[in-house]
Amino acid sequence: MTQILAGDIGGTKTILRWVEAQPQANGTDLTTRYEEQFVSREFADLVPMIRQFYAAAHQKTGETPAPERACFAIAGPVSRNTSSLTNLSWYLEADRLEQDLAIAQVNLINDFAAIGYGIAGLKPEDLHTLQEIEPQSDAPIAVLGAGTGLGECFLIRHQGKAQVFPTEGGHSDFAPRSELEFQLLKYLREKHGIGRISVERVVSGQGIVAIYQFLRDRQSATESAEIQAAIRTWEQEAGRSEKSVDPAAVIAIAAAEERDYLSERTMQMFAEAYGAEAGNLALKLLPYGGLYIAGGIAAKNLPLIESGGFLRAMTDKGRMRSLMEQIPVHVILNPQVGLIGAALYAVQ
Repeated sequence: MTQILAGDIGGTKTILRWVEAQPQANGTDLTTRYEEQFVSREFADLVPMIRQFYAAAHQKTGETPAPERACFAIAGPVSRNTSSLTNLSWYLEADRLEQDLAIAQVNLINDFAAIGYGIAGLKPEDLHTLQEIEPQSDAPIAVLGAGTGLGECFLIRHQGKAQVFPTEGGHSDFAPRSELEFQLLKYLREKHGIGRISVERVVSGQGIVAIYQFLRDRQSATESAEIQAAIRTWEQEAGRSEKSVDPAAVIAIAAAEERDYLSERTMQMFAEAYGAEAGNLALKLLPYGGLYIAGGIAAKNLPLIESGGFLRAMTDKGRMRSLMEQIPVHVILNPQVGLIGAALYAVQ
């Protein structure tokens, strides 16, 4: 049995988990001994946070963690086992963490790559299946997830181990499929004064707001006072590290409750664009091992994703439709898949 320290480190919050890993014939069994969430900005560095975590774990369990390996999923770029966090003034180096914390091996990985590694640790109840197809064990697996941005990665399995390959696919070009989407593209180019629009500007939390503003400015329907106030507050708080309102969530909730036409139409367009991008990724990888939809937006809006627009757009690939219909498609429901992935990466 191996003791593992896993972490999911973000600009706002950090979750640490003390895990015992036991190899099994069909994988690795992970048992959580202690877990705690911290406000990241209350600490000058990760080391004092972990020491406080150790003390709390000892008080709770009567034992002090002594991890042999650690892996931290970072909300930001990771290069050569170092990372300067995007929204936090921490500079992390695996070598320094090993020395300061007396851990034999520390790894830093991108948070979306951690989601890829976490796929192997998910249970049936952690998934909601959109397209039930028997997966091919030797085929690639694709993962994409819309949240603050749009993450994309893929993984392959070899001799019982998974290897995840991060990508910057979210920054590929947005490809309109209808006259309305062509108008959206033109609107975003003019609004931002740029000649190229990435798919992330449409398929993400910021994309939900952008689609809403586009439909509103086309005068598709009268804007409700609630959504108007949320967007105005969000715009006034532009540039702040923390905001008091999430307009994308406000729009999604109003759409789910069927009380605002603009919001409903926004989320329909969003789901179709999301599905189309999932299909684009699938065309490039042919992930007969499965295509997994991560990120909070899909999990929190399952009725929208299930309504049909997502899968119709995903499979609407002309002569390649039959290939798209052979790919298993799942929505990840477990919000801690990244923590699971960090622990499995440390074991691996």
